[in-house]
Amino acid sequence: MKVIETKIPGVLILEPDVFSDQRGFFLEIWHRTRYESVGIKGPFVQDNVSFSQRGILRGLHYQYPQSQGKLVQVLSGRVVDIAVDIRVGSPTFGQWVGEELSDVNHRQIYIPPGFAHGYCVTSETAMFSYKCTDFYSRATEHGVIWNDHELNIDWPIKNPILSSKDSGYPMLKNISQDKLPNFGDFK
Repeated sequence: MKVIETKIPGVLILEPDVFSDQRGFFLEIWHRTRYESVGIKGPFVQDNVSFSQRGILRGLHYQYPQSQGKLVQVLSGRVVDIAVDIRVGSPTFGQWVGEELSDVNHRQIYIPPGFAHGYCVTSETAMFSYKCTDFYSRATEHGVIWNDHELNIDWPIKNPILSSKDSGYPMLKNISQDKLPNFGDFK
C-alpha cells in the first residue's frame, strides 16, 4: 500500500496494492495492523454505502460533538472527494483537500475526526463506501454550505444536484465556534 500525505496533516490518500490477472483483480481495502501502522486509528464501528447519479453533490457534512473519522472509497464510478479542516485552533482551519476517487485508481482517503466531508459524482453513477469511527447521530449532524466562497473549493461542476438539507447549510464563518470541533480535542 502506498500512502500519500496531503497538505493537511492526518488526511491521507491511500493506494492499495492491486493484484490483477485475466480474471479481474483483488485488493485489500482494510487491514487493521497495516492501516494503524500509517496512523489510521479505529476502531471503525459503522460501514455505509451510498449510490448516486452524475451531478449529485453530498456534503459538506460533519458531526459534533460526536465526530467521525472516515475511510472513504469508490466501489464503482468516479467522484471528487473533499475534506475541509473545521477544527477551531488548527493551523489548517478552513483549508481543504480534494482527490478523485474511482473504481479505476482504487484510491482511498482517510479523513480524521474534526473535518467536514463531501463529494461530487462525475461519472454516470457512483457507489461510494465509507467506514466510520463513530456511529451516525442525527442529533449531532451539521454541515457547511458546499459553495462557501471563502473556502473556494474547486468543485468539478458548478450547478450540482443537492438535497434540501445540503443546500441550506451556512458558510463556515457563520457557524458558532461552540458548534465546531476543537483542534486540541484531536491531538
